[in-house]
Amino acid sequence: MHKANSTLNNNALQLLTEEIFRWGKEAGFQQLSIGSANTENQTESLNDWLEQNYHGSMSWMEEHKDKRLQPDLLVPGTTRVISARLDYLPQDTEQIKILKSPDKAYISRYALGRDYHKLMRKRLAKIAEKIANRSREVFPEYTLNQRPFVDSAPVLERPLAEQAGLGWVGKHTLLINQHAGSWFFLGEIFTNLPLPLNTERADNKCGTCEACLKVCPTDAFPKAYQLDARRCISYLTIENKGAIPEEYREVMGNRVFGCDDCQAICPWNKFAKPTLEKDFQARHGLQDSELLTLFLWDEDTFLKNTEGSAIRRIGYQRWLRNIAIGLGNAPASEDIQKALKEKKETCSPLVAEHIEWALAQQQNPKRNRLRKLKRD
Repeated sequence: MHKANSTLNNNALQLLTEEIFRWGKEAGFQQLSIGSANTENQTESLNDWLEQNYHGSMSWMEEHKDKRLQPDLLVPGTTRVISARLDYLPQDTEQIKILKSPDKAYISRYALGRDYHKLMRKRLAKIAEKIANRSREVFPEYTLNQRPFVDSAPVLERPLAEQAGLGWVGKHTLLINQHAGSWFFLGEIFTNLPLPLNTERADNKCGTCEACLKVCPTDAFPKAYQLDARRCISYLTIENKGAIPEEYREVMGNRVFGCDDCQAICPWNKFAKPTLEKDFQARHGLQDSELLTLFLWDEDTFLKNTEGSAIRRIGYQRWLRNIAIGLGNAPASEDIQKALKEKKETCSPLVAEHIEWALAQQQNPKRNRLRKLKRD
């Protein structure tokens, strides 16, 4: 049995907390903070979100609901959450310029470099190891129980980060930090150590701004602070394993993996700083690639160029599905139509359905005239 929390030396806990923050900086995190593990205040909003079926096919959101609302079911004894944030926006990716170039492929900026999951979890695991070592020195009779997470378990990471004082959850449901915007990843260490809490909370400074809600191409926000994932382009292009509903295809434009519109327009992101992390810089020219170039990749090329990338998780066929929609929305081109027809001979039925739609779009004279007028 471990000692009761009240018997642990408060000065030692404070010193350990200062060390944790120093270890976080040394590991490259922009900020660490400690908050309560109590998420009972999220019960009503989570239940309502699930009852509306806004999670779509992400069944795990409901299956592990209890663990989201009771962190100690995930890691027994958890009373504290050490929340960490790590900037990820690559330098010079010109997201608005690419979005306005219909022959280019827009890929969510978080996915241009290496997958963040392993990188962040490895760093958090090292911090957890240092905490364990120091705990054995200063609290030798205390049985420590802790575990790091990076988007890999039923964790309400944004509300927990908000409780820790890292920012506020904005109307687009992402965490916003007034000094750093929202272009950052979150990770956590659940622990049963009674570390001193950060009692400062960031005020919600969204005010009357609704830019993120209005810019969404698919109207995925039923109301402020609530996302209907079934309409979200990130969900449709990544989590969704089936066909993309026709009603969303044209407004998807050239977004082939994720969507950043609600972040790109957020006024607070004027304070965001490009990441210096080498692993998060764009690879293989994915920040500025032609849709047709990516569509012509064979599966071996796809696997090679997405090695270590979050993109690989959707697989080659869904990659083609998404790009086919982008090509359908691109300016009419004989090269595009030829590529679509050739790929249709060898692709899966899922991709073939989207190729047929793309060809119909490419060959629609009225649609092409309207597109030309808009460009002119």
